Amino acid sequence: MAAIPEHRCTVEEYIELDKNAEERLEYFDGEVVSMSGGSVSHNRIEINVITGLHSRSANRGCAVFPADMRLKVPKAPPYRYADVVVVCGSPLIEKIQGLDVLVNPTLLVEILSESTEGYDRGNKFLAYQSIASFEEYLLIAQDRPYVTHYLRQPDGQWLRSDIEGLEREINLLTLGQSIPLREIYVNVDLDAAS
Repeated sequence: MAAIPEHRCTVEEYIELDKNAEERLEYFDGEVVSMSGGSVSHNRIEINVITGLHSRSANRGCAVFPADMRLKVPKAPPYRYADVVVVCGSPLIEKIQGLDVLVNPTLLVEILSESTEGYDRGNKFLAYQSIASFEEYLLIAQDRPYVTHYLRQPDGQWLRSDIEGLEREINLLTLGQSIPLREIYVNVDLDAAS
């Protein structure tokens, strides 16, 4: 996804822009940033992840949401967007100036791009950690079969696992299921992505 600053504005101005935007916009301390423009690989990975998580979560009382689901992130008001969101249990929705914002995500997925990888691994992950229900985080590379998996521990620390190779799989504790990397990268041209 491209991350290009647009202009400085207030939170209220940002929300009005976002209500009417045809693209995803995020707000960073007065900066409005476009999060649109995903590559073919990004879009295929996103579809594969949504499909795989949906098939594994439906009978477990969990729901999968695409990239346009707003997330309430206490350390990053007013809200943020992830590429894929899973909530286990009933989704709790809060209204922010008339917009639906999910309060209780369980699993968040970001598909990395050159322009967003540092943010997704750094400040965005730190902000996401302020969500009480947030338990698992997947960071998915586009250029090779590689996923970083974070799992919140009972003491609040995050356990990191790096999973690489199409023959490997990710054990998703929140869903009690695994998802093979081969499934995540179906129809993704890894040679073209590099």
